[in-house]
Amino acid sequence: HRIISRYNLDIVMQYMQFIQDNAELSIRKALCRFLENKSSFCSSFKDFLDDGTPIEVTVLIYAGTSPPDTVSVQIDFNGTGEQHRDDNLNAPLSVTRSAVMYMLRAIVNEEIPLNSGCLKPVDIIVPRGTILNPEYPAPVATGNVETSQRVVDVLLGAFGIAAASQGTMNNLLFETEGGTPYYETIGGGSGALDGCEGASGVQVHMTNTRMTDPEILEIRHPGVRLEKFTLRKGSGGEGIFRGGDGIVREIKFLKPADVSILSERRAYPPYGMKGGKPGKCGENLLRKSDGSTVPLRHRESLRINAGESIIIKTPGGGGYGTKKR
Repeated sequence: HRIISRYNLDIVMQYMQFIQDNAELSIRKALCRFLENKSSFCSSFKDFLDDGTPIEVTVLIYAGTSPPDTVSVQIDFNGTGEQHRDDNLNAPLSVTRSAVMYMLRAIVNEEIPLNSGCLKPVDIIVPRGTILNPEYPAPVATGNVETSQRVVDVLLGAFGIAAASQGTMNNLLFETEGGTPYYETIGGGSGALDGCEGASGVQVHMTNTRMTDPEILEIRHPGVRLEKFTLRKGSGGEGIFRGGDGIVREIKFLKPADVSILSERRAYPPYGMKGGKPGKCGENLLRKSDGSTVPLRHRESLRINAGESIIIKTPGGGGYGTKKR
């Protein structure tokens, strides 16, 4: 209201429109780079969730009559698997659109406010009834934290920009006897790009969480001890530019606890780009009180006894380019 009283409503509305127009032109200019003086660009890419569900995209960029003002892109998710009914990996259409906007914003080499102008040059096609555009009453809770990551991966793959990042948030939930519930997501390796190695031990793409400090974790949850929290050396894919390494995190339980793990990239590794090697798949393990370890599934709910530990080894990022020997 103070801005309007100072400048008047018409001027404020005009500048709101300028912000959107600038975002639209910034996206069109970024898309121009993929045309390389051609009239169009077409590329497809496919990746799979750990249960084998495909996520596929075809990208079509058109120059139009007078680029960059007329450049547009069609992002078509035909070929993506049907919605799930027995789990909640479905991503609402709003999440799919957010992943597209995130990826497009990432290719703009300018500081611009994020706004709906970014999507004006974009035609997003997502068939109804698929895992990326499910119909009620399909469950959708995990689509936001897991499937959204893979949407970004296939888009980066189709544009040929970067190798896959860890592609999961490695969700860990527990509640010790007499304690309070705790939920965290664990970082991993990011994919390498042309001219840039992947970062290690980070959250990537469609996430905004931070890790709880070890001291805070143990004070607020006296029933657990953090045994290990370190980089998973060698988990990033090789290439001219190496993928980032994942994380090894081990939490020991001093009291019985209920634990849930929700993760991906335990079966299909993060792909490499331009001949780069894939990153290592993640692993989930239960360390028994006698020191032996038992593999756990990528989705798991279990009862933990006092003296046992959960070990999460997160995926590394894919490498970029063929490494010269």
